[in-house]
Formats: sequence, C-alpha cells, structure tokens
Amino acid sequence: MNTKQIGSIEGSSIVKVAALVIVMAGVMYARSIVTPFLLALFISIICARPISWFEKKRVPRWLALTIIILGMILLFSGFAFLIGGTVSSFSRNVAKYESSLTSISNSYLQFLSAKGVKIPEDQFSNLFQPARILEFTAGAVNGVLNMMGNTFLIFLTVLFILMEFGSFSVKARAVLRGSDESIAYFSTIIQNVRHYLAIKTLVCLLVGVFIYIALLIIGVDYPLLWALIAALMNYIPNIGSVIAAVPAVLFALVQFGPGGALWTLGSFLVVNNVIGNFLEPRIMGKGLGLSTLVVFLSLLFWGFILGPVGMFLSVPLTMTIKIILEQNEKTRWLAILLGTPGEAEIYLKNK
Repeated sequence: MNTKQIGSIEGSSIVKVAALVIVMAGVMYARSIVTPFLLALFISIICARPISWFEKKRVPRWLALTIIILGMILLFSGFAFLIGGTVSSFSRNVAKYESSLTSISNSYLQFLSAKGVKIPEDQFSNLFQPARILEFTAGAVNGVLNMMGNTFLIFLTVLFILMEFGSFSVKARAVLRGSDESIAYFSTIIQNVRHYLAIKTLVCLLVGVFIYIALLIIGVDYPLLWALIAALMNYIPNIGSVIAAVPAVLFALVQFGPGGALWTLGSFLVVNNVIGNFLEPRIMGKGLGLSTLVVFLSLLFWGFILGPVGMFLSVPLTMTIKIILEQNEKTRWLAILLGTPGEAEIYLKNK
C-alpha cells in the first residue's frame, strides 16, 4: 500500500467522522422536532400490533384505528388529570410539609448536639434545607408534566403513522425493488423493537402496581403519583429505578420521618430487584442483544443527544443501529462490539 492509498483511507475516515459529528449536531439542534417524532414512531410500533389483531378478527381497519386512538386519548387524559390534581394538592400543602421537615432537621441537630457533635445551626441549615428537598420532589413531578407537553403533537403524529402503516411494506418493496433480504432486516428491526417495548411496558406496569400497593400500605401521600413516576422511569435502563425512588423516599421522610423513609426505600428495592432481576429477564426471553456496558453507554449518549426522551429510547435506538450494522460486512465488527459475548462466540463458530 503506497502513501497515496494510506492518505486516501485516512482522509475517508476523517470525512466519515466529521459527517457523523455534523449529523449529531444537527439532531441536537432539531431536538424539539426529532424527539416527538421518535416517541410517536415507537408508540406507533406498539399500537400496530393490536390493530393487526383486530384486523385478524375481521374488524375493519378504520374501526380498529378508532378504538386504539380513543384508548390513547383516555390514557393520556387520565394521566393529565392525575398529575394536574396531584400538583395542585401538593402546592396547597407545601407549607405543612416544609414545617414537618424543619422539625425533623431540628431534632437531628439536637441529637448530634447531645452526642457531642457541635454543628453551627446556620451551616446545618445550609446542608439540610427543607426548601431544596421539596423543590427536588416538585421537580420530579414537573419533569413528568414537561414530558407530556408535546402530547398533542405526538398524538397527531401517531395517528398519521398508523393510518399509513399498512402501506409501508409496499413502499419498502418498491424502493428496494423486491430485495427480500433488505426487507427482512427491516422486519427484524420492527419485531425486535416491538418485542422490547411491549415487554418493557408490561414490566413498567407491574412495577407501578406493586409500588402503588406498597406505598398505600405504608400510607405515603399521593401513592398513585409516585407509582406513575416509578413506572415511567423504569423505561430508563440501570438508573431509572434509582431516579424514581429518590422523590418518593424524600417525601416519605418529610411525611413520616426516617422510619417511613426506610420502609419506602425498602419497598422500592424489593420491587425493582424482584421484577428487574428475576421476572424481567425471564419474560424478555431472547434478551436485548446488547452488552450491559453498551446499554449504560447508550443511556449516556442518547441522553446527551436527545435529552430525557433519548434516555427512555436509548435501548431501542441502539438495538436498531446494531441490526443495521449487522447487514454490512464492513460494519459488522461494530455490531459485534455492541452485542453480547455469547453472540461473539456464535459468530466465531460460524465463521
């Protein structure tokens, strides 16, 4: 290989990296448009299965689509009513919770003083400010509201995607000129994403139900809200369950003190460990096809590119990219790096 060829390869690599950076910057700049579309796309992939089921039962497509859309409207309306009512109730009781947390901090200060630990009251109040904890708890609620801010746009996009969903396969065959192999891998992407999202939705619902029951037994205020946050945050791999537990535990600390906070924390740990470590892997079956490290790194990457929505969709987005990389011999090594050790061993045996 001469100097010109080496320079050409290096130049080509630099151009590809530069193009990738430009595309990423463009996606970040257009985040307000890209994120609702991606959410709508993945919601449509989930909704396409029940529509197909209705059609197999000889229900007209327009009626099946109407049933699914009405179900989505009822679901989103219920969420909006629940969260709106909870936020208004929470705002009315902020003064009560703040006084409760102030009394807890004062009792801790007295306990430390009795043990001979002298901490100036002003320094302790700076470290343990009731307003900050309450702001963090309210911030978690507002975060859920902000995520639902584009609901109308997402709803319309889902509606139009579902209306056109039946024609996608025909258009794909026309574009790819009947290439069965290319169409097959598009089908694989849809099946894998649908499998993951459907199972993950079921798991999140189970987490929400058990958290609600646990918090209802403990007596924590607004158990339905904390259960909803736990269910939504469970879509975020690895750290979602931790993020969901923080506001609920802090709120239990404000309401009941350390004992209630420990019971609440224990409930989250038991539910997430039992469902996440034992039930979910068995329901998921064939698994994600991604290594644990890649799942965590994809969470950081897509969160940086697309914000909170990117964290929710990090796994299906990375799965899609991995399947696409597998189709080309030149990029298959990247797909192997993204995959599990078991897939790499299978590739070595078949090579």
